[in-house]
Amino acid sequence: MVKVAVAMSGGVDSSAAAFLLKEQGHEVIGITLRLWHHNDERTRSGGCCSIDDIADARRVCDHLGIRHYVLDLEKEFCTSVVDDFVGEYLRGRTPNPCIVCNEKIKFGLLLQKTLALGFDRMATGHYVCIESGYGSSGNEAMLLKKGKDSGKDQSYVLYRLTQKELAHLVFPLGDYSKSGIRAVAERNKLPVAHKPESQEICFIDKDYASFLRSYVPGFDKKFMPGPIVNAEGATIGTHRGLPFYTIGQRSGLGLTSPRPLYVNKIEVKRNRLVVGEKEDVFFAKMTVDNVSWIAGEPPSFPFNAEVKIRRQHHPAPAVVKKEGKKMLVEFEVPQMAITPGQSAVFYDGDYTLGGGLIAASSNS
Repeated sequence: MVKVAVAMSGGVDSSAAAFLLKEQGHEVIGITLRLWHHNDERTRSGGCCSIDDIADARRVCDHLGIRHYVLDLEKEFCTSVVDDFVGEYLRGRTPNPCIVCNEKIKFGLLLQKTLALGFDRMATGHYVCIESGYGSSGNEAMLLKKGKDSGKDQSYVLYRLTQKELAHLVFPLGDYSKSGIRAVAERNKLPVAHKPESQEICFIDKDYASFLRSYVPGFDKKFMPGPIVNAEGATIGTHRGLPFYTIGQRSGLGLTSPRPLYVNKIEVKRNRLVVGEKEDVFFAKMTVDNVSWIAGEPPSFPFNAEVKIRRQHHPAPAVVKKEGKKMLVEFEVPQMAITPGQSAVFYDGDYTLGGGLIAASSNS
């Protein structure tokens, strides 16, 4: 028996994780993070971190007969996650705040605090597995493996975990399907058994642009309309402000064209969007920086990998090479909408090697 603190969002996955660990005979408590207070006055369907979610987590803990605690990390969340999200968008990039939250908050501050309180492990409801294995140099290492349910696998958002964190983590749902976890929750009458999935970003109520406008002082004065140009540089329209757009976007451009047009470049310094036809948004190469490796070291360069460029992207075969502190990724087949600010994650079959942030894409 070990002492396990379960990070509980109030959803079915983390609730089932707490149940499974308790059923295995471990000493379990639940901890819910209070991260974003701005919407406490509203009930947000499918959200997380709200008063209702905290109440749901407490109800589950009462049902299981375990203690429940709430930890307020709003200040740290705003500094590490929300401000980073805003800053990236204002630089013309498209971030994934869930990855930053996992690294800095859940598996950073929360894990540190649970260990300091004397717990042996921390668990979450992520659909991934940890296995013992070896790194590229033959050293023993813990490996991060995709979850059994390919539709729910969450290894993409956990690629920044290192050996330091993996030594203290438990992922009870890795060998389950989502339907299987729903069934576990229903059979054992967990109060959240039929609760809907949470939304992707907990602090966004409507859309990114509305959030940015409300969060950034003087947003409309800082981000003015500007030209939309084609590949030849000819102006063919006007954009509403660069933070409203992302690479690969087709809708909402306000353009009339005999063929669909897509955003293929955001030029912040010139305050303009470059658009083109669908084939113009496919790229064969990208550079990746701020790289992290699960085993603490990369494979020998160059190496072959399957690479995901966004969470719902099907991994694409590529060769990964080292270029100074950055990685150069060369795809076998060009990929659509490689987006700066998103994460590129490298896989060897079912095993996550690591990844980093997409810096740029090209065909040369």
